[in-house]
Amino acid sequence: MTLEAPTTTAQTTELVVLDPVTGAVASTTPVASPEQVHDAVTRARTAFPTWARTAPADRGALLRTAAEHLREHADELAELNTRETGKVPGDALGGVEAGIGTLLQYAELGPLHRGESLRGQHGAADWTVPHPRGVVLALTPWNDPVAVALGIIGAAVVTGNTVVHKGSERCPATIARLNELLAEVLPDGVLVGVDGDASTGEALLAEDGIAVYAHVGSTATGDRLAAAATGTRAHVIRENGGNDAVVVDADVDPVWAAAQTALGAFANTGQICTSVERVYVHRDVADAFVDALVAEAERRTALPAAEYGPLVDERLQSLVQQHVDDAVSRGARVRTGGTVPEGDGTFYPATVLTEVPDDALALTEETFGPIAPVRVVDSFDEGLRLAAADRYGLAATVLTNDTGNALRAAATLPVGTVKVNAVFGGAPGGSAEPRAASGAGFGYGPHLLDEMTTTTVVHLEPAPPAGPTAPAAPEAAADTSTADAEGFDR
Repeated sequence: MTLEAPTTTAQTTELVVLDPVTGAVASTTPVASPEQVHDAVTRARTAFPTWARTAPADRGALLRTAAEHLREHADELAELNTRETGKVPGDALGGVEAGIGTLLQYAELGPLHRGESLRGQHGAADWTVPHPRGVVLALTPWNDPVAVALGIIGAAVVTGNTVVHKGSERCPATIARLNELLAEVLPDGVLVGVDGDASTGEALLAEDGIAVYAHVGSTATGDRLAAAATGTRAHVIRENGGNDAVVVDADVDPVWAAAQTALGAFANTGQICTSVERVYVHRDVADAFVDALVAEAERRTALPAAEYGPLVDERLQSLVQQHVDDAVSRGARVRTGGTVPEGDGTFYPATVLTEVPDDALALTEETFGPIAPVRVVDSFDEGLRLAAADRYGLAATVLTNDTGNALRAAATLPVGTVKVNAVFGGAPGGSAEPRAASGAGFGYGPHLLDEMTTTTVVHLEPAPPAGPTAPAAPEAAADTSTADAEGFDR
């Protein structure tokens, strides 16, 4: 996601979050002091040697215990999430359950994470051994805070790393409670929470001894971490902004394609890293597709707040409106939605734009809101070309009955994930690697275990058997003139 954290001009002492449904104060959380930041990193560094030597099976067992402990508090975490971010209750609870499932998955995968046997010379052995990197700084977002955080924390902890976790300042109470619950199960220092804003993040980057920066959030913050890592030599794993496209082929049912597009564009009010942000539809089905997409948008907007929620705050609401106004000023047509509604909260209607020019912000930048900007194309290949012409590289979707078109999309789209005929979904244990402005490194799945470890190659061959010492050969007179002249021992 590209939505940046609020900038601060002075040291704040507490984070105050407003409920995006009612506008009332949702939470007040103290900001960690510089001393607390330093202490958090020190505790994690101190705990690392012992935790790194803990058997992987024992680490996995503790993760399973942590998962069950969180399950007992799932409703509490979901309620905090809804109050701070406006995430609808069902989705908030689903996010907690998904995070618990991820912990259980890593509890199983961690002990199975192994090196490789290499083929070398006869009589010798060669193999690789994974080692934990050290202290992982986990910086996690607000849009699915529990699920994303537990993915990073689970992979780091089960591979023998310790973690300092700072979540988004948009959901500090949710993250603080999550950290507290995990710390009740894990040994001291294995997971240390730090509450704060952007200045707290900068203070953490100034600390010595952090081996990994693991980040899900804005491209700007990801770039800042990459720059900092040139000095600290920390390994950087980052999933950042996306501007995901959907390409609708001429041979699909336009009503079905509209339902898929609406799900991708409007679920969680568009606040998903892999939301549909750009729509390229074949001219042959465009009219029926747009009519069905408008109907989907209006149906969702009419739902109660418990089913179609608000945007996280007024700043995002303003950004969404800016992108709509920019498109309209360039000739786009609003088919439904497009204006901030009256009343409390930071709601925004599901919006469909047509006749959107290629240079509009709604097509060139991540909106992170419930906007579906539609661009009609004359061929699948044109849609594919436009989908690929973007600075981000997170994911993309194609809706087609043509296997050749699907295979060509998978081969040519420069993104980490290509989805065919489903905007969401995927097999358990999948991993994806974003590209370009969307980040770098595998941020989830089994491959994240590799990101959290270094690899040592071991070569072993037998030493010669011990025996009687052979008599020394007579020392020959050496010609040292060259060595003396060059000034080094030959």
